[in-house]
Amino acid sequence: MHMPPVLPLFESAKFIEEGNSVVNQYITQISLDQVSDAGLIFEHASELLYEQQHNENSYKAYRSELTTFFHWCFDVVKQSPATLTRREVARYLAYCQSPPLELIGYFNVAQFKLDKAEGQRVPNSAWRPFVGKKVLGKELPYLLSENALKTKIAILSSFYSYLMSEDYCERNPAQAWMNHSRFSSKKKYRVNPDDSNMLAFTELQWSYVIATVEKLAIDEPDIHQRSLFMIKLIYSCYLRVSEVGARAGYSPVMSQFRQDKQTGIWSFHIPVSKGGKRRSVAISKALLSGLVEYRQYLKLPDYPSSGELHPLFIRRKAAGRGREAGTLNANLGIRQIRDEVGKIIDHAANAAESDGFKEDAKQMRALSVHNIRHTGITHDININGRPLSHVQADAGHESIDTTSQYLHTSQIERHQSAQNKPLDHLQGIG
Repeated sequence: MHMPPVLPLFESAKFIEEGNSVVNQYITQISLDQVSDAGLIFEHASELLYEQQHNENSYKAYRSELTTFFHWCFDVVKQSPATLTRREVARYLAYCQSPPLELIGYFNVAQFKLDKAEGQRVPNSAWRPFVGKKVLGKELPYLLSENALKTKIAILSSFYSYLMSEDYCERNPAQAWMNHSRFSSKKKYRVNPDDSNMLAFTELQWSYVIATVEKLAIDEPDIHQRSLFMIKLIYSCYLRVSEVGARAGYSPVMSQFRQDKQTGIWSFHIPVSKGGKRRSVAISKALLSGLVEYRQYLKLPDYPSSGELHPLFIRRKAAGRGREAGTLNANLGIRQIRDEVGKIIDHAANAAESDGFKEDAKQMRALSVHNIRHTGITHDININGRPLSHVQADAGHESIDTTSQYLHTSQIERHQSAQNKPLDHLQGIG
């Protein structure tokens, strides 16, 4: 099979959910040899593209830019996008302004085509990531226009904003580059603290989520025993959805629950997470009890054994499409976990609304599985009183400053707690 000098990474919108075996093999190899979190970054980019699929022009622009950017990260500098600073972004843009000649094409071709002999879609050997111009058959020097440059940086900034919303990055180097460039405006990138605080469920809202999923697990155990433990695990261990969902190069299994032989304490081990780091999160007695209950439902021994490869969250039926199409007992993917938890949150919001908490219900419907991680962190710091350094380690935050942001409760709780503040704490003493 003849390949182009740079591999296209993302299928057209029609085939984005199915993935591509050649690309999956490439991403897995990159993850093993060069950039350990390549599979996770690729999965995040695929999710962002999936959200753009109904806007053809936007989808094509994002797909082209992310492919070129990942080529530079994975093949040229062999560095994770999560570790870049604005200086590296500047180097990337310089690369795009003067790319290698062998990467420049002079006509648009499809990135993938059907190999009739193999019966599968494969990268088009004629495709190139950069498209130059010809006049009267003569190739002109490659030129990246000002508008094209601004489009590039806007898409990259949007991608990093998405990673930040998924708690995968703590900074946006593309926006930082923009703020220091000739394109900068007076309005700099800022995080609104109230927006950050709204990323967690309030205590009332969370009580509805837990009560709802517990009831569903009793009423429909074949469907929701899995949902119950999924929500408990993400909340208790502050897990990112990418740490519990299957993706290229990672398929979570039961043996990630491990017991320390000296202390007897159980923990959940994440082999590859943000920035390629690994960590172990000690689990509570309540969560351990939930694990035993979940495994009993699965007809497994109460506690996982070393090397146990049983999927963490098993599909109820074979995958219909994607890289595990037709496979029984496959792990749930990131999108399936998002959808499942999203339905639980909707059920909980409906219950809250029927009890008269209409504003809470409205806010709950805007939250997702990702906000459960924030809720676990927020509750442990502000309600359970766990030390910041312990929460930082379990959450996988690079800086204690990031963890400190969770010291602030939600805007609603903050306003409620202000209602009964006295003006004089010494009043009545005398």
